[in-house]
Amino acid sequence: MLRCSEEDRTILEDWARSRTLEARLVERAGMVLQCLEGRAASAVARALKVRPNTVIGWRRRFEREGIAGLYDRPRSGKPRRYREAFRNQVLATVKLPPPPGQARWDGHAVAKHLHSSVHAVWRVLRHEGIWLSRQRSWCVSTDPEFATKVAEIVGLYLNPPDNALVLSVDEKPSIPALERATDCVETDSGKIVRSLKSTYKRHGTLNLCAALEVATKAIRTHTAQKKRRIELLEFMDHLVSGLSLSREMHVILDRYCIHAKNTAWLAAHPNVYFYFTPTSASWLNQVEVWFRILSCKALRGASFRNLEHLRHAIEEFVASYGPTAKPFIWRKREIKSSQLKNTIVNLRN
Repeated sequence: MLRCSEEDRTILEDWARSRTLEARLVERAGMVLQCLEGRAASAVARALKVRPNTVIGWRRRFEREGIAGLYDRPRSGKPRRYREAFRNQVLATVKLPPPPGQARWDGHAVAKHLHSSVHAVWRVLRHEGIWLSRQRSWCVSTDPEFATKVAEIVGLYLNPPDNALVLSVDEKPSIPALERATDCVETDSGKIVRSLKSTYKRHGTLNLCAALEVATKAIRTHTAQKKRRIELLEFMDHLVSGLSLSREMHVILDRYCIHAKNTAWLAAHPNVYFYFTPTSASWLNQVEVWFRILSCKALRGASFRNLEHLRHAIEEFVASYGPTAKPFIWRKREIKSSQLKNTIVNLRN
């Protein structure tokens, strides 16, 4: 007579009552439970409308392997029509120059080149993790003093001088005050999405100066109509107004023209030091991260009636951001020269 543990019986009973489990497992659990009650295979087969050999087979599997025996064994599946040689042809093709009239390869172009099915090409590309339409950009600094400047700035982030204020300062220029209707609409797929009217009114632009305190992520801002050296120095005067002469201020800036040639102002403030990011490396300035947050949270998709409305929106975001501000955990992916080639590895990334 078939026997099982109480634990396996509990599992079988749960399976037999399940409304979400696969139907085949529910049926097999019912077969085994009836066999455990001592019913003959022929009676169980009539009750479940299956062949007696089916009941006998699953009863034997359960007797030998327990619960695990009720699952299907791995199957080889349908033989592949396209084998290793076809995979190699696809991978070799995407390394070639694209066909005339195209900037890059796509699935249809590869299939046409190989005289094969586009679905077969897509299967190979998906299996290899290759996305021909996905793009990433890179920026390599050619600054001869790159390592020295990066070491100075990262050193300020990780180990600032005692009793010193470290600020990341930059401008977000020409923020447009666009007025347009916004609403929510239901798409053909039934999803609710944000909608924006295609036409809009322009009410001018604002330039935003921002200083991010690296240690606390407190933010101080100033808006102006123009982006000149005089506006920058007015903002710097505001930053140093409450700073004692005994406390140093270390300011991280990019190499924009109005940030340089401020020797006279620095001479008048001997406790302020400017550090410039290398060329093509503005990502070293942490305030760029905050600008991204501002754009996503307060600017993108918004509608502004005038410049004052835009200025008020920025000030509101700064006020709400302050109480929840936390230091950034700052990381940047390293790009090596070997990754800048048109390789399969690069297509996977």
